[in-house]
Amino acid sequence: MAFNGVDYYQLDELLSPEERMVRDTVREFVENEVIPIIEEAYQQAYFPMELVPKMAELGLFGMTLPQEYGCGGMNNMCYGLAMQELERGDSGVRSFASVQSSLVMYPIYAYGSEEQRRRWLPRLANAEVIGCFGLTEPDYGSNPAGMITTATKIDGGFLLNGAKMWITNGSIADVAVVWAKLDGEIRGFLVEKGMKGFSAPEMKNKHSLRASVTSELIFQDVEIPEENLLPNARGLKAPLSCLTQARYGIAWGAIGAAMACYDASVKYATTRIQFGKPIGAFQLVQEKLATMLTEITKGQLLCWRLAKLKDAGTLRPQQVSLAKRNNVAIALEIARLARDIHGANGITSEYPVMRHMLNLESVKTYEGTHDIHTLILGADITGIQAFSS
Repeated sequence: MAFNGVDYYQLDELLSPEERMVRDTVREFVENEVIPIIEEAYQQAYFPMELVPKMAELGLFGMTLPQEYGCGGMNNMCYGLAMQELERGDSGVRSFASVQSSLVMYPIYAYGSEEQRRRWLPRLANAEVIGCFGLTEPDYGSNPAGMITTATKIDGGFLLNGAKMWITNGSIADVAVVWAKLDGEIRGFLVEKGMKGFSAPEMKNKHSLRASVTSELIFQDVEIPEENLLPNARGLKAPLSCLTQARYGIAWGAIGAAMACYDASVKYATTRIQFGKPIGAFQLVQEKLATMLTEITKGQLLCWRLAKLKDAGTLRPQQVSLAKRNNVAIALEIARLARDIHGANGITSEYPVMRHMLNLESVKTYEGTHDIHTLILGADITGIQAFSS
């Protein structure tokens, strides 16, 4: 049975025809191309690369960047709706698109030279090349300012040393946007596959995001040419601005995962018979479904307003933190309620709920943990910074 969406507050009426068309196009792609193969990919722990050219053909990479660079030139509502639908398929599929768009193409566009934009953006948009983003280190995750990866100036370029960890797409990437300290200042570098001293071993044995490539990036005296420095990225504000872009897509994506779990639960509750009637006839099950629908609707309203603020250019990073924090937390709770409704069947691959639940455990952690976003909001509310110095 095809997925018809979850729209209790008639938010479709607030979307433009183009926005609905983008949403429906990606929804159909997920229904026809992602869902039939994603369980096997998850079980076997690989990312289904056959999806990448199809996603590029749909224009899912760099959707909001200018058309002159081969990108979509669409608004942020379109981008958010696309991420929602991709994560309804799987968090790993949405993560791939988020990294390619928000963490690779965005910094090249925002902080790169015109030559770098024209060299990389069209090829990233059509998936001729794949990118990754290297900020997190083995000992520095929530505190990226403490990074110990360094760049040293040499004749004609820089010498890069250090390591990054938990890097989506790292082992399959052709280019990595890597952040390192140059004379004590955080700068961005484009590290290309095949550069001597650069390796990207894949991290195995995950219980979460199994249909996604997660890697380490290791730099041992990697020579980076001068033209691979992002000239306009200086200080921690640059990589954090990239995270804001990614967190925006995550806020939407989490709603997609929640919608998948809710939809599966409604279908199951109305067809699963116990004590002579569907389990959806029991008050406790109805309470769970009502809670799921309420939280999804609240999350949708947050995302809709967030998109409007982003398109107006008045969005604040703290507002993105609120949406990411709320929507991932409620999506995880909805996945757990869905698992409960499905009973023992909920742990099987016949239903998507356990896969979404396990994926969301990672989504809750990456791009700023739940607690970090709590402190971001707390500082914004009180004017008092609670992070340890």
